[in-house]
Amino acid sequence: MAAPSESVWSMLQTLGCSLDFQTKVYRNQTSGQRIWVSYIEPMIDIEIAVKNIFPYLLHYHFSTLQDLCGALPLDEAYLSSDPNDMKQKLLEGYLLIRLNETDETGLLVKAQKTLERTLTIPEVEFSVVGPKESFIESLETNLYLLRKRIPSDHLTVNMFRVGTLSKTKLAVVYIDGIADPENVQTVSQRIQAVEFDEVIDSSYIVQLISDNRHSLFPQLLDTERPDRVAAVLAEGKVAILVDGSPHALIGPTTLVEFFSSFEDYFLNWIIASFFRLIRLFSVAFSILITPIYVATLNYHYELIPKDLLGTLITSRKEIPFPPIVEVLFLELTIELLREAGARLPTKVGQTIGIVGGIVIGTASVEAGLTSNVLLILVALAALASFTTPVYKMGNTIRLMRFPFLLFAEMWGLLGVAFCFCIVMTHLLSLTSLGRPFLAPLYPPRWKDWKDALIRLPFTSQAKRPSSLRTPQPIRFDGKKAKEKRDIDE
Repeated sequence: MAAPSESVWSMLQTLGCSLDFQTKVYRNQTSGQRIWVSYIEPMIDIEIAVKNIFPYLLHYHFSTLQDLCGALPLDEAYLSSDPNDMKQKLLEGYLLIRLNETDETGLLVKAQKTLERTLTIPEVEFSVVGPKESFIESLETNLYLLRKRIPSDHLTVNMFRVGTLSKTKLAVVYIDGIADPENVQTVSQRIQAVEFDEVIDSSYIVQLISDNRHSLFPQLLDTERPDRVAAVLAEGKVAILVDGSPHALIGPTTLVEFFSSFEDYFLNWIIASFFRLIRLFSVAFSILITPIYVATLNYHYELIPKDLLGTLITSRKEIPFPPIVEVLFLELTIELLREAGARLPTKVGQTIGIVGGIVIGTASVEAGLTSNVLLILVALAALASFTTPVYKMGNTIRLMRFPFLLFAEMWGLLGVAFCFCIVMTHLLSLTSLGRPFLAPLYPPRWKDWKDALIRLPFTSQAKRPSSLRTPQPIRFDGKKAKEKRDIDE
């Protein structure tokens, strides 16, 4: 086993292979002491080093590193003789100060450069009313946004590092005494068991710790809104923040939460419930309308009213393809336009989406490749899919139409029903951090329906969801909340 000094020397030699790693020798002007300073140049904030470190390094009289450590006006400075610790801190933006080139002990001083964008409005989960702050790529800033909203000593943050190469900082956040300890333990154990070399975004964590990694349905809810994370923490859930990612993960989650916009809580409960039901109807419409079109024309045309049947016959009399072909043609065209619009610059992408849809749709009808009725249905299905508040669930909805189309082509409405049974069987077996994914619909928990398909008034939500198994199920006194008292009573 190599001696500590040899290990430190080997570590510095390895870092020295990179041209941005610097080791410079300075001389203290008071004592004449030579000082070795090592650092990775792009990671260092020169202003911090010049103002707070080098004046003491070059002009302050000290005989040991301990004396220098006590004189520096910085909190994050300490002595270390662990080569692995030195290497990690150098990579994070620390200065390594030694009094001799062969010393096995050095002083690590934080002079990290921090470059981050300013707080902006949410782009994916935009709301007309409510807060306009969103997470950014800085873990410290994101934790600040949460602590600002929950100034409680019970708000607990557990820090981890994931990725053998990236060493990405990750925070597990929960409210002690409200969150189920089993959920916290499950999240912590899965994160500690992650075996991957580089984790650069929270999306990696979703795929690495989900209960079923092969499912199309996301089992952790991702959000860019700190107000939403603060709200679910108060319910007893656990949040995961990853350094470098502007999205937080929430678990355990349920299927109905993916169709609930956080703006619902800023509106009157009747209006919010109406919008939530519209979203659920839109999802069902987006998935089933084109498969039902194919099944009906192929197998069940007798179900079509006579007046509508004439319209369908007229629109399809020039079409040389069976319904499944024209449906797939239009569905794939819509997906191509979506991908083109998403990958191109914003202004160009918007133009491609609008102009491309109009031109291709009109041309395909005039050329006799698709019927005008189907074009309307596909356009409505695409529009309905955009009502899904969570982007990742929207991708799932987009993909689910194609299996339904294939089953509809093979067995008609019976195939659609069979495919629906397959999806429901999968959802019934799916879990999020070990909790049922379909809760509170199944297993049925009627008391939790107050914030599921509809949202009842806040005064009716005195208890936390029972599926979370929180140690404190009571949020507030429901009876007192419903009382209306004036100040003069």
